Amino acid sequence: MTKFLLDRIEFLLSFFMLLSRTCFADSNEVVGLQCSASNNAITNSEYQSNLQNLLSSLAENAGPSNGFSKATSGKGDSKIYGLTQCRGDVLSMNCINCIRNSTAVHDCSSSENVTVWQKWCLVRYANVSFAGTLDRSAMATANETDYDDPDLVSKRLDFMQQLASTTPDQPFMFQTAELDAGQNRTRYGMAQCTRDISRNDCGKCLEDELVTFRTTIGNKKGWEIYGSSCSMWYHDFRFYFNYSIPRNEGSTRLSLHKVATGVMVALLMFLTHS
Repeated sequence: MTKFLLDRIEFLLSFFMLLSRTCFADSNEVVGLQCSASNNAITNSEYQSNLQNLLSSLAENAGPSNGFSKATSGKGDSKIYGLTQCRGDVLSMNCINCIRNSTAVHDCSSSENVTVWQKWCLVRYANVSFAGTLDRSAMATANETDYDDPDLVSKRLDFMQQLASTTPDQPFMFQTAELDAGQNRTRYGMAQCTRDISRNDCGKCLEDELVTFRTTIGNKKGWEIYGSSCSMWYHDFRFYFNYSIPRNEGSTRLSLHKVATGVMVALLMFLTHS
């Protein structure tokens, strides 16, 4: 009986250790802000009301439109033009929450031209129309100490180039892919363009980000480039199409790793008392 229990415990430990390594709960967070110079004139109630209406409209329209929407709010000098693009793999409810809870209202409250990059969505608005125009501005994030296998350098570059070249032809200009890195290892890539630009401009935008990858990021195991018109990601774990729990104000987020650990402890307690 004791050996039977030990065998069951060993199996469960192995199973949940594997689960904790392969499951990554996705979470939303702000990764970058671009705010124009402050203009105290736009802090008036009319402009702020227009801004709130704009964000609400963007959120409402993004859900049924596969994560993309553009809108305007207000008239005359108080008119605001807005656009949002959610990551192509994000659930509709998470997309809507990302837009509605955008930090732009608080962090750039007196700016007329604002771009907010979050893990799940891009939110842009300005006092002039910009939709349909390629914007090459971008920012990159990478782990400075986590380097990838040097033998993968050329493979990885070819992999991301292939992803960049085929993404513009996808229905929503969004695509994910996997790279067989050998020795039971996998690398994961994702590319996306905002759906207001042409497919040709999408290709140009992603090529610009490939240049950033080659010249600035180097041999990092994980990196993300967030642009106003396109974005690219690369990691050694599958970061896309993962189930997510929206983060509510004042609440604690529960990751899949913690869920797995909690179940494992409960099962072990059950086994040891059976």
